[in-house]
Amino acid sequence: MRRTLSILFIVLVMAGCGGETADISAVPELPETTTEELSAIIARSPTPVVLNVWASWCIPCRSEAPLLERAAQSAGGDVTFIGLNVQDDQEGARGFIAEFFPDAQIDHYIDVRGNIPVDLGGGRGVPLTFFYAPGAELVELHSGVIDERTLALQIDEILSR
Repeated sequence: MRRTLSILFIVLVMAGCGGETADISAVPELPETTTEELSAIIARSPTPVVLNVWASWCIPCRSEAPLLERAAQSAGGDVTFIGLNVQDDQEGARGFIAEFFPDAQIDHYIDVRGNIPVDLGGGRGVPLTFFYAPGAELVELHSGVIDERTLALQIDEILSR
């Protein structure tokens, strides 16, 4: 049983790593930010904000990324999407963006230490998704992988405020 679990773990890690790396040359370095700076960006937004916290080494983040990309594209300018990369480096973060968010209307920032999500009321685990109504009112915090139904319902909720 232990051997089977070990093999399964290795297969999952290898599948998550992929065989080739994405070309990061078109992805600019992510600006480092602080809790105060990110809070100000959210507060200034004239639209509701979806803040997704992710890391390139996070396998669950990889599974929800295509959903977030589609949601950001379909929301047009009605919702601001922000990606916050945590506990990562520029190369990993830029590779993740090149692979999963190449054309998405998502503003990305980096928090190398991973303190911002905790300061905002979340935890250190990823993924996390914060939903803010205009004026930076936190409406919902979703811990873990988000599914399509939950994402749609929470976007509807922040749009209705």
